[in-house]
Amino acid sequence: MIRVQQLKLPVGHTREELEKALLKELGTSKENLKAWSLRKQSLDARKRPVSYVYTIDAEVAGEEGILKRGKKGKLFREERKIYRFPGPGSILLRHPPVIVGSGPAGLFCGLMLARAGYRPILLERGETAGQRKKTVEHFWKTGELKKESNVQFGEGGAGTFSDGKLNTLVKDPAGRNRLVLETFVEAGAPEEILYQNKPHLGTDLLVGIVEHIREEILSLGGQVWFESRMTEIRVDQGRVKGLTVCKKEEDGEQEVFLEAETLVLAVGHSARDTFAMLERLNIPMEPKAFAVGVRIEHPQSMINRSQYGTDYPRELPAAAYKLTRKASSGRGVYSFCMCPGGYVVNASSEERGLAVNGMSYQARDGRNANSAMIVTVQPEDFGSSGVLSGVSFQRRLEEAAYRAGGGEIPVQLLSDFCQGVKSRTLGEVEPCIKGGWKLGDVRGIFPESLAFSLKEGILGCEGILKGFARGDALLSGVESRTSSPVRILRNHRMESSVEGLYPCGEGAGYAGGITSAAMDGIRAAEALAGKYRPC
Repeated sequence: MIRVQQLKLPVGHTREELEKALLKELGTSKENLKAWSLRKQSLDARKRPVSYVYTIDAEVAGEEGILKRGKKGKLFREERKIYRFPGPGSILLRHPPVIVGSGPAGLFCGLMLARAGYRPILLERGETAGQRKKTVEHFWKTGELKKESNVQFGEGGAGTFSDGKLNTLVKDPAGRNRLVLETFVEAGAPEEILYQNKPHLGTDLLVGIVEHIREEILSLGGQVWFESRMTEIRVDQGRVKGLTVCKKEEDGEQEVFLEAETLVLAVGHSARDTFAMLERLNIPMEPKAFAVGVRIEHPQSMINRSQYGTDYPRELPAAAYKLTRKASSGRGVYSFCMCPGGYVVNASSEERGLAVNGMSYQARDGRNANSAMIVTVQPEDFGSSGVLSGVSFQRRLEEAAYRAGGGEIPVQLLSDFCQGVKSRTLGEVEPCIKGGWKLGDVRGIFPESLAFSLKEGILGCEGILKGFARGDALLSGVESRTSSPVRILRNHRMESSVEGLYPCGEGAGYAGGITSAAMDGIRAAEALAGKYRPC
């Protein structure tokens, strides 16, 4: 197979024109082209007019001659990587493996183990994806929070209510990334995610995809328990023996004890009660750096013009951006989880605390663009010591945000944020927000050192993206759940110092996003399967 790189065509081209360009690059005829497939599609907006750039894999007669004649740096021999799940280990499992959490890490860990015959049990404290969607929409409409099922908790994890980005910087020689994307396509995702440079799945698609993966796990003998929260882990002589689960039944909650030799912790970055329980059990953990900040909204039309030019082709997708600046304090300020044509959402999971996130539908056709503008915080910024000091820091910010908006999302114009005054009127930018919002003082949520760094960083981005620092851009807060505030320590075999305990995904501090969390869940499944064989 030959890989062709840097094949550039104008926006609006046809598939026939792409194939013609491919044949020209290969220097061969259509009769010699056996098959071809897109491997990567990216958008080059650095020069006008904007164009698409492709990487294509082609099966073609006379490969050796083509490679000798081809332009240096554009044609390569490529061997297709096929993912292989390891064979079973030697230790017999007496009980099915238990996985806590059904976000990307838990779902993919469960799926791989189910496909290998392990019949896993997945525990999810929240509701099914379909019911959870109704619960979240009710919360956005009324403000009535369901603490166990919300934007953070429930089938699909926190990524279900996000922009659904699927790109990752994780190196992947084993082919796990491709496996994740192919699994999503099998579950109903559009095929374009296999080759787009920055693929995404909107919330409207993610719900059905998550349900499809769950159904495959069930069809292979696995179990999924919803509204079932782990409350305790039993450890004896340094290894897992089982866990206690508070399970919702028709006649109320019931405590159930599950015997298990293996337990996968895929709990997500907001499972604060689980982190507290692990601390009580002396499970090795450490505080870790994360980032906090605000959501910033601009008209999507402004972002499009800035990125594509004034007369850009209207068939182009809603434009994205990625920005980084360094404040005078030395802190880095950067955009995160940018949502073209998206919405700011109330992502709270605790009473009297308020957190925000960004979300897009698949079409990305909302009026505004939004992204988090965040600044990194280190354990020394948390104002206290201990493993859970980062959790305490997050809570203080979220409680301040709740007060600033009177229980609703506080919103402040950028000009007012810079001057340190409470906003009282909007400018031309109108908020696109899921959940109640209220004009207020977002700057007052933060310690002044962080607020000043955010101000400097945002204003400094004007030189990169014209209009970014417009005075009526809207800031809302607080963006505090960018990643886990703790890391649950594990060894090279993916196990905690407690034998049989496998921390993985975002909550354990080893991933950042849907794809990397799913890949880490697959790694946990591989480690478990490489040691144990199913009963």
